[in-house]
Amino acid sequence: MAEFLTALEQFAPIRALKASFIAYPLVNALHIAAIGALWTSIALMDLRVLGAFRALPEPAFLATLRRVALIAFALAVASGLTLFAVRAGHYAGMPAFLIKMGLILLAGLNLVAFQRFVQSPRSQRAPKLAAIASLVLWTAVLICGRFIGFL
Repeated sequence: MAEFLTALEQFAPIRALKASFIAYPLVNALHIAAIGALWTSIALMDLRVLGAFRALPEPAFLATLRRVALIAFALAVASGLTLFAVRAGHYAGMPAFLIKMGLILLAGLNLVAFQRFVQSPRSQRAPKLAAIASLVLWTAVLICGRFIGFL
């Protein structure tokens, strides 16, 4: 695994990114903007499930924010993988990075569970609990990401 991570760091486009005075900050800014859009769209969807914004029609509100979240997630993944590759060996061993990846996985599983709750509504509390879990998980992902940047 260490050899793969070293090879990733030595990949020509990644070396060019490291050497560029402009490219790395731009990729970093894209990552932060994508995370901001992702967290905000998810938080707004979760808050709607919890009863906020009732004046707005739920299907249109959620459909719009879902598209924003998917685009933001794709940008966050692409920019995050690029940033990871710059110091892959270092990041792969960081507890904050590993916790962040685990939290993203849990957030994805929570989304799958939420979709099942919506498709077969046995309990009105289950979607609300999934929305609360989503808020907690994505906020924890955000916090872990900041730890990665500062440790």
